[in-house]
Amino acid sequence: MSAPQSRFVRACKAQPVDSTPVWFMRQAGRYMSEYRAIRKSHSLIEICKKPALAAEVTITAAEALGVDAAIIFADLLLPLEVMGMPFHFSAGEGPVIEKPVCGKQDIAGLRTDRAPDLGYVSEAIRLVSKHFGDRLPVIGFCGAPFTLASYMIEGGSSRNYVNTKKMMYSAPVAWDELMRKLVAVVSEYAVEQVRAGGDAIQVFDSWVGCLSVEDYRRYVLPHVTELVKKLQKTGAPVIYFGTETTALLPSMKETEAEVIGLDWRIPLDDGWRSMGFKGAVQGNLDPVLLFSDWKELKSRAEAILRRSGGRPGHIFNLGHGILPETPVENVKALAQFVREHSAKTAATSG
Repeated sequence: MSAPQSRFVRACKAQPVDSTPVWFMRQAGRYMSEYRAIRKSHSLIEICKKPALAAEVTITAAEALGVDAAIIFADLLLPLEVMGMPFHFSAGEGPVIEKPVCGKQDIAGLRTDRAPDLGYVSEAIRLVSKHFGDRLPVIGFCGAPFTLASYMIEGGSSRNYVNTKKMMYSAPVAWDELMRKLVAVVSEYAVEQVRAGGDAIQVFDSWVGCLSVEDYRRYVLPHVTELVKKLQKTGAPVIYFGTETTALLPSMKETEAEVIGLDWRIPLDDGWRSMGFKGAVQGNLDPVLLFSDWKELKSRAEAILRRSGGRPGHIFNLGHGILPETPVENVKALAQFVREHSAKTAATSG
């Protein structure tokens, strides 16, 4: 860990801070001219696989925005490739898995011994960590087993997750084996990111909100809890995030991840209260608000800070990633506002 005493890491551990730390999911992306320039000559996967490039886009975004943490530039699906499931990005459609998982035979063929082949991501973290030293913490990340499994089974993104749920319900033994293999690969991959200088790991369970509480508890919670426990052995705090998870929050907290990420569909204080105000929370401005005028954006950010109630353990973020076409000036202004406004509040209440 390069910045264990940073404002961001302290907030992850629900310790008092001088101002609310702020960073943004997908803070390096197409809305930034610097990133678009690199994408003219490199595909997304090329950037991921070239540590110097991945480090450059990570550093450029964090410095340009003035945020309290840099998140490594990588793609959620990279572990699929080393498990023997190639994928590509199709224009306008997102990721396409060439041969989706259809049953236990496909699962039996998945490899779990090639996580070290993903070393280019930890190498990029090493470069970013070296660049920032103790000035700025670096966040590593990985996909959660359910979300990765759903991509593998559906062959891409999905609206109803019919094939994924069908496997859960009708082939629970095969499902558990798939989850076990994913936990094995993803935990090794993410632990390596911490060893390379990552100060925290965010686990993205982007699609888990499609599940009922009962299904989440039965088919997902034991596996994601095991992943969290493996990551926590590194000493780095874990942020666990999903979208449309209002009903799942108390169960998600049972993983004992230090931070639970909230999307914008639930007021911050209600989400935190549903987990007994235990640990830290991250969120939760609607990313589309970054397209609104400054007055509206400022008042919504203020409301989120007010809902945090001055409790230690709030990290300001969006409820999901920054969208393409987002005005970059609004993102910079928001980061500055959160820092200044929360520092003032901390000073008057301290």
